[in-house]
Amino acid sequence: MDIATIIGFVGGSAALVMTVLTSGGTMGGIFDVPSLIFVIGGSFMALMIACPLKQILSLFGILSRSFKVYNFDEKTIIQNLVALSEKARREGILSLEEGLEELHDDFMKNGIRMVVDGVDASLIRVIMENEMSQAEGRHFGWISVLNQWAGLAPGYGMMGTVIGLIGMLNNLEDKSSLGPNMAVALITTLYGSMVANWIMTPISAKLAKQNAAEMLTKEMVVEGVLSIQAGDNPRILGQKLLTYVNPTNRKIVETELGID
Repeated sequence: MDIATIIGFVGGSAALVMTVLTSGGTMGGIFDVPSLIFVIGGSFMALMIACPLKQILSLFGILSRSFKVYNFDEKTIIQNLVALSEKARREGILSLEEGLEELHDDFMKNGIRMVVDGVDASLIRVIMENEMSQAEGRHFGWISVLNQWAGLAPGYGMMGTVIGLIGMLNNLEDKSSLGPNMAVALITTLYGSMVANWIMTPISAKLAKQNAAEMLTKEMVVEGVLSIQAGDNPRILGQKLLTYVNPTNRKIVETELGID
């Protein structure tokens, strides 16, 4: 569970409540069901026009990814690739076929299988990088949907405000209702801004960071697989892969793996 996401939602809610109460308002004053339905429901319907139904139906599962912590385990990747490199130098490339199914990383497994099959290095790079590109394209497809929703919500907020103002202007003879009606009209603008800036844009940013972390580990695998095929010294391979690790964690990984 990603605590940062939970803190963001809880803290944002607390900031909203505190702001309303300290400014002399009430929580009931910023809660309006028709406005909420119009902004969230209306912008979601617009999103359905923009995107295929299959993508829309899977959207809420994608949103849940922002609550999860994904550990791509750089240490294990380096450890496995160095071990495979040592085995290849000691027993030959074909020996890597043994125990191939024990690898839990399908991306690495496919790369090593191509090495064992004698596929040319340039073709291995093309195939693996194309797989990375396709995965990244799918990720950014979802991020694009969230960004579209973030763009639509404020527009629906403004439309709701205009609708409220029209209703207010049609009832100008009742002076006592002008203030409350104006407040309700403006609530939709608030809702639109909240959906965009508090929910959709931050979630899409978090998904983009998750994608970047995954692509970095896949780059490590590509370099490791090609180094194994080239017959690089396992220690040199380890040093090469360590360049992908955050400097803060590099010393820890070096010590644990015995690479120096």
